[in-house]
Amino acid sequence: MSAASALSTPPNASTRSIDRLKYAHDASHYLLVPTSVATPSTAAEVAELYRESQRRGIPLTFRSGGTSLSGQGVTDGILVDTRANFRSIEVLDAGARVRVQPGVTVRQVNARLTRFGRKLGPDPASEIACTIGGVVANNSSGMACGTAQNSYQTVESMVVVLPSGTIVDTGAADADERLRQLEPALYRGLARLRDRVRGNAASVALIEAQFSMKNTMGYGVNSFLDHERPVDILAHLMIGSEGTLGFVAEVTFRTVPALPQSLTGLALFPTLSAATSALPSLVAAGLGTIELMDATSLRVAQTQPDSTPELQALAVDGHTALLLEFLAESPEQLAAQRDAGASALAALDLVAPLSLTGNARERANLWHIRKGLYTTVAGARPSGTTALLEDIVVPVPALLGTCESLISLFDEYDYEESVIFGHAKDGNIHFMLNEHFDDPASLTRYERFTEEMVDLVLGNGGSLKAEHGTGRIMAPFVRRQYGDELYEVMLELKALFDPTGLLNPGVILSDDPQSYLANLKLAPTVEAEVDRCVECGYCEPACPSKDLTMTPRQRIVIRREMKSAEAAGDTALLAELRRDYAYDGVETCAVDGMCQVACPVNINTGDLVRRLRAENTSALEQSAWLGAAKNWGAVTALGGVALSVADRVPAPIVTAATRVGRALLGADTVPLYDKNLPRGGSRRQDLSAGAPTAAPTAVYFAACIGTMFGPAADGIGVTDAFLELCTRAGVSVAIPEGLDSLCCGTPWKSKGNTRGYDRMTDTVLPALLAASRGGELPIVCDAASCTEGLETMQKNAIAAGGDYAALRFVDAVEFIHENVIEQVPVTTPVASIALHHSCSSTQLGINAMMTALAERISPDVHVPVDWSCCAFAGDRGLLHPELTASATAREAAEVAERSYASYASANRTCELGMSRATGQEYRHLLELVEEATRPLSS
Repeated sequence: MSAASALSTPPNASTRSIDRLKYAHDASHYLLVPTSVATPSTAAEVAELYRESQRRGIPLTFRSGGTSLSGQGVTDGILVDTRANFRSIEVLDAGARVRVQPGVTVRQVNARLTRFGRKLGPDPASEIACTIGGVVANNSSGMACGTAQNSYQTVESMVVVLPSGTIVDTGAADADERLRQLEPALYRGLARLRDRVRGNAASVALIEAQFSMKNTMGYGVNSFLDHERPVDILAHLMIGSEGTLGFVAEVTFRTVPALPQSLTGLALFPTLSAATSALPSLVAAGLGTIELMDATSLRVAQTQPDSTPELQALAVDGHTALLLEFLAESPEQLAAQRDAGASALAALDLVAPLSLTGNARERANLWHIRKGLYTTVAGARPSGTTALLEDIVVPVPALLGTCESLISLFDEYDYEESVIFGHAKDGNIHFMLNEHFDDPASLTRYERFTEEMVDLVLGNGGSLKAEHGTGRIMAPFVRRQYGDELYEVMLELKALFDPTGLLNPGVILSDDPQSYLANLKLAPTVEAEVDRCVECGYCEPACPSKDLTMTPRQRIVIRREMKSAEAAGDTALLAELRRDYAYDGVETCAVDGMCQVACPVNINTGDLVRRLRAENTSALEQSAWLGAAKNWGAVTALGGVALSVADRVPAPIVTAATRVGRALLGADTVPLYDKNLPRGGSRRQDLSAGAPTAAPTAVYFAACIGTMFGPAADGIGVTDAFLELCTRAGVSVAIPEGLDSLCCGTPWKSKGNTRGYDRMTDTVLPALLAASRGGELPIVCDAASCTEGLETMQKNAIAAGGDYAALRFVDAVEFIHENVIEQVPVTTPVASIALHHSCSSTQLGINAMMTALAERISPDVHVPVDWSCCAFAGDRGLLHPELTASATAREAAEVAERSYASYASANRTCELGMSRATGQEYRHLLELVEEATRPLSS
């Protein structure tokens, strides 16, 4: 570590150990620690980093989403983070084209294209997290796009920063001439290699065969056959070059139809042979997606909760499934496809009837069977092992023999639960291995298996990489796949672009046959949350602190690095990591749980952080919060009074006082007051609702957050709004006894104050059980985070042996949507609404209901494409306002693009966070519903 610190730091770069180590990990099974991590903002700054790399003679590697699986995004030189700042999206020609930078995810781009009925061609399974930089650098494809709609086929033009520092816009009218003038040697070299390849009949035949399939092995030398002008050859060579030839600073795609209509079904075959034999007729039937799952996959899938009855009843013995899907632009086109394919489907040799469904929930369950294979196998792997997800492709006629031979290899090398699944119509399959890389015998096993697998795939005329990129893992085998002549072309190509060889060395090309066995990632046993993590990075786009400090993956990998430092006796490094992790890893985590929503192995990194907070909480603090739990009504009332008093005092005075407190007691202890905070709210003990004689239909749990924080200046608050709506609809609700002293427990849980949380649990759940008549009535809460908190409290109590399964919690948004809104006509529509979905509304599954309620009262409802958790997180936004500022920046910018009549969410602290971020007054959606449905005076 000290050697890295001694080197000069590149511009916009960090050499902190915690930054270098958190970027040493990506989704691959390789680990290299960079000397520094740079975060450039412009193409010119990238060019400066090239010069720094060449001046110092150290490698430079680009990284964006960190979801690549083959080792192409790690380095022991300068690591360039292109996700942090390269995030622009510009929709062109009514969605027919889109111009994007490398740091945005596929999902973010498609979200902007949705309203035009368009999408990107590449459709990788990692679309939630993989970025355009990686999609282009790896020539990604996916479930349905095949070779017709991948990056190579759909990229129109790009802006490239070459290792020389030259910036080339391949879409410019004079691009070819400018390339000739600015880079004459490169220009002549590309023309020379084009002619060399075209003049060699064997090379042409091999290229045509290899690139008739999905193929990301080596460089895209098909560019020499497909394009004439050197600038066009350059653009298409950049696709799939994995950051070894230059940096793609911007790319323009031709988009494809979104095909929103679909029918999906799971076809169960008696054998692998029967399934693969059906492929020609199924492809001819026009199916958009055909996903294969082998017998081991089916046994794994049977353990999943949403497995189909037919699959559950199957005694799997060599069976195979194909997940089939028709895709169309309209219902009429979908019906036509179904009818045209009916005879092919009827002729299938199946062990159970095939039914096709267009129901969204049923389709999601079927896809979860397929996508959950990785989740189930990787999540259940032995502690200390590394999960490897491989991908290969063979001509479809060779698929059966390849799969059968792979299964034999799994048995020969004792790889258990190694599932085979993939894109059958493309001959592209994936398989999983769990391996102990810290065990020499296991490493030898892996090496021998790899050699046999390479011989198998190449012997069947396939490619060793279909869509994951060559990376480090297959670099030593490129010569074996392409032969000496094309390999020499690739070597010359690399030298033309990168004469110093410093741009991502060891990736794509390697003459060291053992290089794929170097720098393998070890997985020390640490703790439950950490040990399950496969470091895929799916959690990162959803994390509120991703642009400020750390992501969930990074919080986990630094725990692993701490364990490794401890085991190595590196006390200095361990102390440094612990010091920086306190703020980066613990204090700035919003513990919002959005990482769990995205995580394929169901990790809530917030649980880890809460436990760490609990371990670092003093006995005095635990006792103080226990006291608060015993006197919660008085505590919340006092907090409300304090805010009301502060509201009457000049804001600078109060803010200055809290700054002094933070300086003395710590920023993670004393909240920072600001002038935008509301006055205090009202105590909850005087609530009543509905006609006194009416039988209640629910128990109303008004959140204590309304006592602490009062409503917006011109609002009545969600409590009064909810009760008024119920009264208008003739719906009566009951109020639990002692409500003023009850809380969902989130203030204790989020801070790791376990004693107070347990005390509140023991108070709240029995009270709600009594109020709901033993669970007969649902409990309705008016703050989404508190509804989620009550559900979590119930789950924790049940896990501890409590008898609370009968309780049912419903958010007030859902209750009004399901029981009230039809009874209250809209009298005064809201002209327009900016609607903020929250982390809790997402996890509760009520976002659609929120939007529906908003659309009921307004003709113009906008949910920002860039919405995310606001990270206010109870008091986290008061303790660390910089966290909320970072988390809301992109959503706030989108909201600011126009004005709205009203701004709404479903949680008071989220409203405060968004109000602070946008300068607009956010209110609870139910307040707007109440106002819009007020009876007009006669």
